[in-house]
Amino acid sequence: MIIRESLAGWLERDGHDISTAASGEDAIELLKTNHFDILLVDIQMDGISGIDVLKHVKEHYPDIDIIMITAFGSIPSSVKAMKLGAYDYLLKPFDPDELGVLIQKLIQHQEQIRENLFLREEYKEKTRFESMIGQAKPMQQIFDLIMDIKDTESTILITGETGTGKGLAAKAIHTNSPMNNGPFVSVNCGAIPKHIMESELFGHQKGAFTDAKETKKGRLEMAYGGTLFLDEIGEISMRMQIDLLQVLEDKIFYRVGGTQSIETNFRVIAATNRNLEEAIKDKHFREDLYYRLNVITFEMPTLRDRKEDIPLLAEHFLQRFIQETNKSVDRISRAAMDELMLYEWPGNVRELSNSIERAVVVCKTHTIQPEDLPIFRPEYVECQPAGFSLSEIEKDHILKILNSNDWNIAKSASILGIDRSTLYNKIKRYQLDKPS
Repeated sequence: MIIRESLAGWLERDGHDISTAASGEDAIELLKTNHFDILLVDIQMDGISGIDVLKHVKEHYPDIDIIMITAFGSIPSSVKAMKLGAYDYLLKPFDPDELGVLIQKLIQHQEQIRENLFLREEYKEKTRFESMIGQAKPMQQIFDLIMDIKDTESTILITGETGTGKGLAAKAIHTNSPMNNGPFVSVNCGAIPKHIMESELFGHQKGAFTDAKETKKGRLEMAYGGTLFLDEIGEISMRMQIDLLQVLEDKIFYRVGGTQSIETNFRVIAATNRNLEEAIKDKHFREDLYYRLNVITFEMPTLRDRKEDIPLLAEHFLQRFIQETNKSVDRISRAAMDELMLYEWPGNVRELSNSIERAVVVCKTHTIQPEDLPIFRPEYVECQPAGFSLSEIEKDHILKILNSNDWNIAKSASILGIDRSTLYNKIKRYQLDKPS
């Protein structure tokens, strides 16, 4: 009772609207007729325990964030509360200033979620960048470049790792180009067998070969007046590179088995995850074709280089797969979001999308937890030896974040939810050193 009244007094002095409940049962009744953003719940109570209250709230009021209070500070109880969806926990006795900082951090976290929801709705209204989503500087630079080249019909080469969204960027360029009323024809050069690539691109006349039972248009002909997107251009054969270069230079081609020339009128966008300059050195890619494609070039950033976009992307994919699966999942827990932020994403945005889809499918509650994610590694929390102090856990967590971001202080502070000066102070306090 004394702690409850003290907490209420501290928070009221900070300008917060406060209600109190003497027990877990009273709290559950209060929730039926009142709206709350944050709950402070003692783990040990007479009657319904704090863990039971936490479970009830997460099932029926998933948007409410909960801070657990405990006098025991045992790792198992704290870990259990966090896995069930608690935002954080405090050990009794605690400093009022510590509580104030935590409450303010949580309010900022909720505001960020609301801002992301608002931005997501804004993105639904914007079609100029297709499904490309990003607030991070590298993505804003891509958006600016797309608009800078919107009035041109120049050939474009997009580079970047697998899963970074090269195809989405190509569609966005087409949508904003003078060719946007024409078709967007995509060719995955790595997926089409080499022996049928010529027919796929150029088309064929009836009787040109055994299975050519009728005349067929190729992708070059289909793309007339629009955009031809050659994905994974680095995978085509040397012979096909010669034929393609000829088309780009002469603006005409012939169907396989045909004698009538066909004029081309399309914009070419090519993409690759290979280093074409290295392929040229290895005699696997023609230098003249490379320079013909490389009129305007840009590289899609990896998800590692724009981790601040992960929450926005995760929410975007969550809503998409909720609609597709009709599952009653409505949020991603803070612990699960921490896992998403810590992971390196070698498969980039595509891997993130697949991870969220899998989490929505296997999730058994309204809230995605770390164990629902295919990337989850429980050893970080569960394999800590008994008696590990909170400061040791914090030190280890901060070091993991710093190392995963190459000691980029601004990015690490953003992920940790603290400002740079606080992070510098913690680095000094824990005597953390950057690996040499």
